[in-house]
Amino acid sequence: MQLTLIWPEPNARLLFQHKPFHFMHLSKTLFTSKVVQALLALLALSCTSLFAQSTPKVDNPHVKISTNLGDVVLELYPDKAPKTVANFLQYVKDRHYDGTIFHRVIPGFMVQGGGYTKTFAEKPTRAPVMHEGQAALAKGGDKNVMGTVAMARTSEPNSATSQFFINVADNAFLDPTVVPPGDPVPSFNYNGKTYTNIPRANLENNPKLVGYTVFGKVVSGMDVVDKIKSIPTGPSGPFPSDVPKTSVIITSASIIK
Repeated sequence: MQLTLIWPEPNARLLFQHKPFHFMHLSKTLFTSKVVQALLALLALSCTSLFAQSTPKVDNPHVKISTNLGDVVLELYPDKAPKTVANFLQYVKDRHYDGTIFHRVIPGFMVQGGGYTKTFAEKPTRAPVMHEGQAALAKGGDKNVMGTVAMARTSEPNSATSQFFINVADNAFLDPTVVPPGDPVPSFNYNGKTYTNIPRANLENNPKLVGYTVFGKVVSGMDVVDKIKSIPTGPSGPFPSDVPKTSVIITSASIIK
């Protein structure tokens, strides 16, 4: 049985600036006051329309994960990790998560679930989703900070399927390293060293650099996550450690927005 674990193991926020409009002096001999008022009203309407178009309302999907300890609501980022979000939402629509457990809990690190039933039967999954960690971070996505949700995977970057984890601490060592533009990449800094003229594929496919794809965050129910992380753990089923001694069951997962 292949176990989808997080690797490596733990060691141990846009502002708009508005410039004033400058109006030309309008000669009274050319325009009546009513014409001026009409022009100003039309200009104001046009400016309002343009501003509304430049600041579209982002309506990110929300998923409620109901557990036997309470509900957790996740906001997802399809603009940052579109393939990952689509993959997760499809598992929600398929009711895949209903009846699964949080099978791996490590205080000070993360809580992981979405792959096993309470009898430790591994649920079948679809083909893995393409890793989007570096791309998501390059678009301004979140890092692996407390309260964010990311995909679990094996040591192979493109291996994530259904399992996810919620960070219960700031886990910088899980963050992807964004690759600078260019091919080859002219200059790349890593761990205090500078590398030059590196083929882009060598960096984008390097397991040490890809990190873990953050695709959402907890917007409600972090107190429930805190309850989960506080449950005593030990060995159980096929796992040698970190399994909650009292099962944390996902009773349902549903799209609520």
